[in-house]
Amino acid sequence: MKTLKFPKSFVWGAATASHQIEGAWQEDGKGESNWDRLNHTPGKIENGDTGDVACDHYHRYKEDVALMKHIGLKAYRLSTAWPRIIPNGTGKVNPKGLDFYDRLLDELLSNNIIPFVTLYHWDLPQKLEDKLGWRNKDTAYAYADYAKEVVKHFSDRVTNWMTFNEMPCSANLGYKSGEHAPGLKESNKIMNQVVHNLLLGHGLGVKTIRGYSKKKCDVGLAHNGAVVAPQTNSPADIAAAKKAWAYLDLQNQWSNPFWFEPMFKGKYPDAVLKSKDVPSFTPAEMKIISAPLDFLGINVYSAGVVCADKNNPAGFKKIPYPKKHPKTTMNWDINPDCIYYGVKFLAETYKIKKFYFTENGAAFKDIVTKDNRVHDKARIDYLRNHFASAHRLIKDGFNLAGYFVWSLMDNFEWQKGYSQRFGIIYTDYKTQKRILKDSALWYKEVIKSKEVK
Repeated sequence: MKTLKFPKSFVWGAATASHQIEGAWQEDGKGESNWDRLNHTPGKIENGDTGDVACDHYHRYKEDVALMKHIGLKAYRLSTAWPRIIPNGTGKVNPKGLDFYDRLLDELLSNNIIPFVTLYHWDLPQKLEDKLGWRNKDTAYAYADYAKEVVKHFSDRVTNWMTFNEMPCSANLGYKSGEHAPGLKESNKIMNQVVHNLLLGHGLGVKTIRGYSKKKCDVGLAHNGAVVAPQTNSPADIAAAKKAWAYLDLQNQWSNPFWFEPMFKGKYPDAVLKSKDVPSFTPAEMKIISAPLDFLGINVYSAGVVCADKNNPAGFKKIPYPKKHPKTTMNWDINPDCIYYGVKFLAETYKIKKFYFTENGAAFKDIVTKDNRVHDKARIDYLRNHFASAHRLIKDGFNLAGYFVWSLMDNFEWQKGYSQRFGIIYTDYKTQKRILKDSALWYKEVIKSKEVK
C-alpha cells in the first residue's frame, strides 16, 4: 500500500461505552440498568461474566486518559450512563453521577482530548424497563428529560453530541432475538413500535440538545445501518448493492428504510404504513424524528455482499463468503469495503452534512508475550485496510471528518462477556493492568504523521 495522507483537520479518536468499562455498578448512588439485570441472570452472559467491575474505569479514568494522551488521540467518544445520573430513570438526579463525568471531562480537556458524548449506549435504567422499556412511548420522553439534565450540566465543555448508539441493536437484539438486554422476543407489531419509540427518543434528544446547549454544538448519532458491498466494481453489481442496501423486509427491523426514511425524510415507507403492523405515531412525532443533524456517525464492522441478478425481481443476489474467508474472533467476515459503501450509499440517498466513523475495529485472540507486549499484527492489518477504505471516501469527495477506533481498551463485550478483545489497549481483568498493544503504538504513528503506510 502506498502512503495515504489524511487532512490535517481529520479527527483521530477511540471509543468506549459506560457499561463496558466503568464498573462501580452500585457505587455512589448509581441505579440498576437493564444490563445489570441481564448480567445477573444465570445463563445469559458467556462464562457468567458481569459488568460489575469491567475495566474499573470509574476509579482508573486518570490512568486511562493518560494512555489516550500517550497514543495521541485527538478525541474520545464516551457514553454517559443514564442510571448513574438518574438512578430511577425519571425524577431525582444523582449529583455523584454528574461528579464522575465532571472529573472525566475535565481530565480529557486538560489533556487536549475532545470529548464526543453519546447519551445512550444501551444501559437503560431497570426501573424504566419494568414499565415496558422501549415498548413504551413514555420512555422516549423520559430520555429527553435525562438528556436535558446532561446537556445543561456538561455543555459548557461538550460540543459534540450523539443521541443514541446503534438503535437497530437496541431494538433487534434486545426485543426480538433476546440476546441483549432486556432479553425479549416480541411480535413484529411490537418491534415496529420499539423502532418508532427509539426514533422518537432520538428526535427529542436532538431538540433537547439544541435547546439547552450553552455553546454552539454539533448533534448527530452513532448508527449501525445494514451495510452492503458489491461483489465486483462493475456498475451492475454496484447498482445491485445499492438496491439491496435500500431493500425493505417488513419482518426485519434491521432493514435500513425502517430507520433512514423516518430520520431523513420524516415518513415511514409506504409498505410499512399499508401493513398490519403500523406503529402508533403522530405527524408531530415524525417532524421531531426528522430534525436535521450536523453529522451521522457510522458504526461498521463488516458487510453483506451481493451481485446483480436479472432473475430476481429485487435485482440482486446475496453472495456468501467463502468458508476460509478471513474472520475476526467474533466470527465477522473481514471486508474493508464496508467502510466505503457504508458511507457512499447513505450520502447518495440522503442529504447528510458530515460523517464520522464512530466505531470500527476487530476482536482477535491477543496474547501477552514474555516481553510484556501484545503483538497484534492482525489488528494492525485490519485497521490499515479499513483506514485505506476511508481514505478512498475522502478522495472521492465525501465529507468524512474523523474515525473512532473500537475500542480504546478490552472491555465487557455484552453477551460475550470478557471472551472477546477489541481494544488497542490490553486489559488484564485480574489486576486491571493496561498494556499498549502494538496496534496502539502503530495508531500513535498514524495520528502523529496523519499518514497511513
